[in-house]
Amino acid sequence: MPNPSQKDFNCILNMPESIQKIFDYSGEFETADDFFNDTKAFDATMMNFVIIGEMVEKLSTDFLTGTEKQIDWFKIKGFRNIVAHNYFGIDAEEVWQIIKTHLPDLKLNIERVIE
Repeated sequence: MPNPSQKDFNCILNMPESIQKIFDYSGEFETADDFFNDTKAFDATMMNFVIIGEMVEKLSTDFLTGTEKQIDWFKIKGFRNIVAHNYFGIDAEEVWQIIKTHLPDLKLNIERVIE
């Protein structure tokens, strides 16, 4: 992975905190439906997905291009757009699967960039 610029590094540095908040907000639930029905936890999670997407939007093209094999920035930005612009059409099961299957890897890859 390329060395991030100071601006890129600052954006990346915010992401693990938002990811951890998502884990914290969703961690007590057993199912996507239970999670979705707790509107505070679900809404807080969605806001943190937006924050992650906003940080991705601020990353330089050079950094995005240099790390796209490790992190699918395009999908992250796309999901942010879905959350921000189609909030009432969000599929709770899809969000649940993202949290359970994709977010741990994203956190790990971001932590590698920070190190």
